[in-house]
Amino acid sequence: MSLDKGQMPNLNVGGLKIAVVASRFNKELVDALLSDAVKTLLAKGIAESDITVMRVPGAAELPFMCGSLAKTGKYDAAVALGVVIAGETPHHEIIANSTAVEMQRLASETGVPMINGIIVTNNLEQAQNRTIGKIARGVEFAEAAMEMAFHASNFKNNK
Repeated sequence: MSLDKGQMPNLNVGGLKIAVVASRFNKELVDALLSDAVKTLLAKGIAESDITVMRVPGAAELPFMCGSLAKTGKYDAAVALGVVIAGETPHHEIIANSTAVEMQRLASETGVPMINGIIVTNNLEQAQNRTIGKIARGVEFAEAAMEMAFHASNFKNNK
């Protein structure tokens, strides 16, 4: 696992509208991602009124809701937040692969950046390290959403 994520450039992100869709499954861990993501958006200059948070049952439902929100034309980026931990079956692999592919497809289809913030781990300890631990991926997901929304917005405005 790489921790060398680089640093978000200093961008004027005020006025961007960000949708954050979070799974209710593994609630404590997803809530930590959500809290870090929203705090980061606010700290970087996104107005609270420009952040929409929605909850869905599980990770499998995240792409549908992100895509539905993107298709409204009201959002500059969508972030999917979820935690999928391996169990006795390969279900976590199916969810990881299908959601990743669908998020990329929807981003290409809608022209709205989709940030895949679905943490997929082999065990609870790994999930905790990436959500409530020192790694705190929620910050990274929010930063990626702002940076990609900024670039996409500039691209649209310069056509």
